Amino acid sequence: MLHSKSRWQSPEADPEVVRNLAQSLSVSPLLSSLLVKRGMNTPDKALLFMEGGDGEGHDPFLLKGMAEAVPRIRKALQDDEHILVYGDYDADGVSSTALMIYLLRYLGASFDIYIPHRANEGYGLHNHALDWAKQQGVSLIITVDTGISAYHQIAYANELGMDVIVTDHHEPPELLPEAYALINPKLPDCPYPFKGLAGVGVAYKLAQALLGDKVPVEWHEIAAIGTVADLMPLLDENRSIVRKGLSSMRNSPFPGIRALLGVSGIPMETVSAVNIAFGMAPRINASGRLDHAGRAVTLLTTENRDEAEELAGELDLLNKERQLVVERIVTEAAAMLELQIQQDKLPDIIVLAQQGWNVGVVGIVASKLLERYYRPVIILDIHPETGMCKGSARSIPGLDIYEALSSCADLMDHFGGHPAAAGMSLHQDRLKEFAAALNDYAAKVLTPEHFLPVTDADEEAAIADLSLQAALELDKLAPFGMANPVPKFIVRGAAVKETRKMGQDGKHLKLVLQQGGHTIEVVAFGKGGLAELLPGGTLIDILAELSVNEWNGSRKPQLMLQDLAVPKPQLFDLRGAADAVKQAAQLHELLKPYSGAKPLRTAAVFQNSRLSPMGALQGMSLWVYDEDAGISPVRHHPADSEDAQVSLLCLLDMPETPEQLDALLAAFPQADNIALLHSIRDGRDRLQMPTRDHFKVLYKSIAALATAPVPEHELLRRLTRQSSMGMRMLAKMLDVFEELEFIDRSRGTIMFVTQPSAKSLTASQHFVRLGKTAEMEQYFMESSRSELQEWMLSRRLDVSRVG
Repeated sequence: MLHSKSRWQSPEADPEVVRNLAQSLSVSPLLSSLLVKRGMNTPDKALLFMEGGDGEGHDPFLLKGMAEAVPRIRKALQDDEHILVYGDYDADGVSSTALMIYLLRYLGASFDIYIPHRANEGYGLHNHALDWAKQQGVSLIITVDTGISAYHQIAYANELGMDVIVTDHHEPPELLPEAYALINPKLPDCPYPFKGLAGVGVAYKLAQALLGDKVPVEWHEIAAIGTVADLMPLLDENRSIVRKGLSSMRNSPFPGIRALLGVSGIPMETVSAVNIAFGMAPRINASGRLDHAGRAVTLLTTENRDEAEELAGELDLLNKERQLVVERIVTEAAAMLELQIQQDKLPDIIVLAQQGWNVGVVGIVASKLLERYYRPVIILDIHPETGMCKGSARSIPGLDIYEALSSCADLMDHFGGHPAAAGMSLHQDRLKEFAAALNDYAAKVLTPEHFLPVTDADEEAAIADLSLQAALELDKLAPFGMANPVPKFIVRGAAVKETRKMGQDGKHLKLVLQQGGHTIEVVAFGKGGLAELLPGGTLIDILAELSVNEWNGSRKPQLMLQDLAVPKPQLFDLRGAADAVKQAAQLHELLKPYSGAKPLRTAAVFQNSRLSPMGALQGMSLWVYDEDAGISPVRHHPADSEDAQVSLLCLLDMPETPEQLDALLAAFPQADNIALLHSIRDGRDRLQMPTRDHFKVLYKSIAALATAPVPEHELLRRLTRQSSMGMRMLAKMLDVFEELEFIDRSRGTIMFVTQPSAKSLTASQHFVRLGKTAEMEQYFMESSRSELQEWMLSRRLDVSRVG
């Protein structure tokens, strides 16, 4: 039994509305249902969503502050003033800065740019940068993707005699800066109808206000990158921006974008919003995370192909370095958190800080820990000399992290962001107070339900519905991103037909699922370890995205696995494992994400004679087989209560007797899964089902060899030479003969009894027990997984009835 990582929920749609829309648009019921569930429930709405209009969205002068900003910029151009574009170091800030460079080049302006260094300066405007700008002769500053919270810095700029036009999209604070113009659709009194613009989107609207219909169409490419990278909703005007940007990008005139697509391995002719999010954006962001974002700005604005290819290669290398840095910090942060959990409990908001955690990647680390623990997470780097902490936060849907930070604003030097993500700086002396204040706030806002992850699916579908035509039709809903995600489908009760690992070191998983007469391939990246847990015939439920797999000119539908569940208990057939202890530890870690709402409880059972060290089995309760009690505990994990249900039962060794097996099943009656990790005995070492012929042959052999007392070990040695049976089997048969008084067994010797009383083999308890033990061993050693699973289930039922 594997529990899904999250609870899947799929909205209902009115069947009549779905049917009517499908008929009106001549589309499949599946696509019609998806449109209805996304709010496109009329033909007009659906057509506009799928095809879009030719217009440029809303009038840029509806943005508050635009009417003041445009004349001020025109005056600066007329008077040949020197302008400073002040940007940010993330992909949205880089895109915004690049777009302003193209705009000011187009207008023939005199300008400089400034982007702060993430690690050395941090987010936002800085007075030393304003001093530098003044020295350069700047009289007008235009901020992009920053500035809405820079109250004191803009006041300082005003003192220096420089005007500031703020273009931003972050949440406005209560105290707004006294800039020459503030342009932000989220300002409370801004009448602009769409609030979801990225920073680059606001910059684009400024370009529109200045140029009207003369804005070059290729600038949409720059705007699309920042919009997708900053996780803005791909609805309304953003949808038009990204669609036009992708269309232009397929034949991009920008050397930098062409080179970036190349190093990202993205074919230009099929570039999508998903490619921007997972291919282009991480490389642009790597520049600001590990170096300086100016390198990425240069890449997006260069006109030289050779320079573009060199810069794209550098960003690709930086991104690989960034991945290694993230992996290291995630490991360190998780270890620090686990130590905290052992001493206390998992906090509602996780706050972790350490020296040497690159401030450029702490947001990514926070995201990864959020995925693992499903709690809001704040990760901070501590400066070794000043003690100042700079960090990033990521939150779950139930908690607005910006509001949470606002509740303890007095503890920070600076903060800003969105409901789902934010940044902050504070001194390490305030860390404990900061964490406590945030958790006090969370205790008032969050309920236990908030900590149960929920994944929104679009549709419950049968494999028959997920055809090639359906996959091709989904493109009508693109571009996909925030607020318009790639559709997710739930398929229940599909049978695993084939399972295999793929990729380097078997890192990835490929399944073939069957439902009725229909099959489909499923690919799961990073899930190769599950291959042995999903043998043929396993019935599973999956959550997946539908795509088209193109190979050697052929196309077929393919599912990309997001999550899975196996509703029924499983028997993991890992018999003959080279290292049972190591395999059990790996299995424990592998199943952790699939243990459901409760922590994974694992028990390992083994023979007392096992010599291998058990140190790798941390977090498990340990049990040994016992001749008298069946099994006995060796170590309980501290987290296990008396009635804690074991989810995974690992048999490092098989039981030696039916009594031990029954005791095992009685001790763990509700185990979700049982893993068989025992060694496989050689044929001669195995017990055989006893027959009268076996005993008849043995009787004659003993009669010939033991007319006088013979040492038992010597007799067994001779018997094994004459028989196909091994020493274990022969020794147990001697037990039967002794019980029936066919032999005399004393002082380590055996002698044949010449005239024993006539007795039936079935009168011997040892004979009956040998039969049961041999049957058990035959199942454990020789039967198929399905046969063994059925037999174990019947034994479990028998034990439960007796209990």
